Amino acid sequence: MSSREKILALVKANQPSLTSLPSLDIPVDVHLDLVENFTFIATNIGSRVMEVSGFDEIKETIAKLFLPGRIVSSFPELADIAEIQLTDPDPHSLANVNLAVLGAELGVSENGALWLSENNMMQRVLPFICQHLALVVNKKSIVANMHEAYRVLGNNNPGFGAFIAGPSKTADIEQSLVLGAHGPRSMTVFLI
Repeated sequence: MSSREKILALVKANQPSLTSLPSLDIPVDVHLDLVENFTFIATNIGSRVMEVSGFDEIKETIAKLFLPGRIVSSFPELADIAEIQLTDPDPHSLANVNLAVLGAELGVSENGALWLSENNMMQRVLPFICQHLALVVNKKSIVANMHEAYRVLGNNNPGFGAFIAGPSKTADIEQSLVLGAHGPRSMTVFLI
């Protein structure tokens, strides 16, 4: 056994046990329209939010805003306009993706963020390397706040996931805002 194998075996054998999430009973404003508030916040942080009735409307929007260009999607409903299977396991092969259309498991009304687990990413790097990102989320899956989001997610451990809120943004000390420096230049949210 090589030194590397010994070290990896020791690391694997000494994994900490999982800790239960704390109980957080935070009151939720029951009068808040979650979809309306989510839309307001997400729009203010730079996302485009569209309520759609189905994938036909999503296809129309994609055709207007993102074609021509390479489109990758985890939805079989978009197979006629997008790649729905990735054949090259090399993440670098995704560098020329213009649009990635993926499914978010839930949205958070208080901050406009969407939870995306690696189960829906196709490849971990995809939501971050594409030029434009579109996430599809069921309106019924929008929760009030992060406490409720973590309660819904529970100890579901997909291995990797991220809350994504708007397009990539960064600014320097002179407050010059740059979109897309560290990720997608735009984010579209389809509420279905």
